Amino acid sequence: MTPHPRLAFYAPLKPPTHSNPSGDRLIANRLMQTLRLAGFSVELASIFRSYDRTGDKARQARLKRLGERIADRLIRHYRRVPPDQKPNVWFTYHLYHKAPDWIGPKVSDALSIPYIVAEASYAAKQLNGPWSLGLAATVEALQRADLILSLNPADREGVMQIVSEAKMAYLAPYLDLSPFSTEPAEPRITLAQRYSLNPERVWLISVAMMRPGDKAASYRLLAQSLRRCKSTNWELIVVGSGKAEVEVRQAFSGIERIHFVGKQDQHTLIPLLQAADLMVWPAVNEAFGMAFLEAQAAGSWVIAGNEGGVSSLVIADTSGTLIPPRDPEAMARAIDALTADPNHLRTLGKRAQRWCAAHHSETQAVTTLSTLLTPLLRTGSSA
Repeated sequence: MTPHPRLAFYAPLKPPTHSNPSGDRLIANRLMQTLRLAGFSVELASIFRSYDRTGDKARQARLKRLGERIADRLIRHYRRVPPDQKPNVWFTYHLYHKAPDWIGPKVSDALSIPYIVAEASYAAKQLNGPWSLGLAATVEALQRADLILSLNPADREGVMQIVSEAKMAYLAPYLDLSPFSTEPAEPRITLAQRYSLNPERVWLISVAMMRPGDKAASYRLLAQSLRRCKSTNWELIVVGSGKAEVEVRQAFSGIERIHFVGKQDQHTLIPLLQAADLMVWPAVNEAFGMAFLEAQAAGSWVIAGNEGGVSSLVIADTSGTLIPPRDPEAMARAIDALTADPNHLRTLGKRAQRWCAAHHSETQAVTTLSTLLTPLLRTGSSA
């Protein structure tokens, strides 16, 4: 039996083992699983975080030194082990100026193996900014890369300023759809009793961590939108928790029919998504938003602010309704229009579900990854 090619996986922004849940951690874990399904033996090469949030140049220099020392240790390790235990390819997920890859390019060069990047961005405005060190490392890594997988079309134009289009390929964000394909584990009436919801009204849902910054801003905009709604034929289920929870709850203060249900794992979240009629989320500075895909997979239509890469997942009039960025009045009008006809809204939800199944399944991602990576293993590194 031919052994599976070995793949070293690394996520400099947030490792897949990180304790705090997030879309980034979710995608990293899903990529590892999908790469295994595509025929690779995947190992997590390092949990080192190179992320610098504040633009502290001294901290970035320390992270650079630490990352390079980790790379040297990995090189020594890989040179000691038998050939069948060395990686055949390096795969870095989510690379940009605040979280550069100090490890992957160095190891790939030392071992003469292909270097692959998934989800990268380039911000030219940082050339002389506080993250200039990380930007320079990101440019070097992307130019070294044998393949750059773009998950967010909004980042593609920037990356193509520094690399050729031939290096780039699109990997559509995706889900394992099997948990969504079965009948709901709990009937709507059971969930209504548990969370004190009115089963006769339209159920809106939002799913996001309650973090300061963009997430909190999205929650504030959502509350402003609901205050502007003329319709009262809805109830909002708020899924999430975090450091900004007090601030978020205050934003919704005085609005009736709001139900905070806290953080949910997949087992309890999927039934809520399947029972909900409409996901609503302003999506301030959202990269693309995996929660939108989960809602569509569960049969819910989506109203989303059209920022970042959201429009690659929420297709206007096909899988959701896009509104202008940070426009609470537009969201209120959309909620009023869609909640006016619950039967039509359910039909739209089925349409979104079909679109998600046709364009964002893990099965398709397995085929894409296998097709793109296998030729690189035959030829080795081209850098």
